[in-house]
Amino acid sequence: MIPAKLTANFERNLEAIETYLATAEFPQGYDRLLDDLFHTLIPNLERFPSAGRPFLERPVHSVEAANALERLQSKLHGCELREYLFADYLVLYAQFSGVIHLLAIKHHRQLSFDFQSLWPGN
Repeated sequence: MIPAKLTANFERNLEAIETYLATAEFPQGYDRLLDDLFHTLIPNLERFPSAGRPFLERPVHSVEAANALERLQSKLHGCELREYLFADYLVLYAQFSGVIHLLAIKHHRQLSFDFQSLWPGN
């Protein structure tokens, strides 16, 4: 088994989801998410770290996207970025140094991932 670690960005995403669900008048959804996260998702990824699909294998449909992916790959230093569909959520994670790093989580009704915030100062 490989241990999983929540990044600061992942924790900020959880706070945003909590706010979103409270605004949508579904605050119990956040408690359900946390329960599922710690009792299902994290144990599954620790046991099967390659369960998510490779994020960078998505088709690229523009020059801008191709350039952004090249920049992102240069920052990954060989670790694999994966995405995992989990109920109403999309989780972005990477495995390196023997640890699964949970990078981001979004409710399917939220916007895209903010890759710049994952590597501050770049």
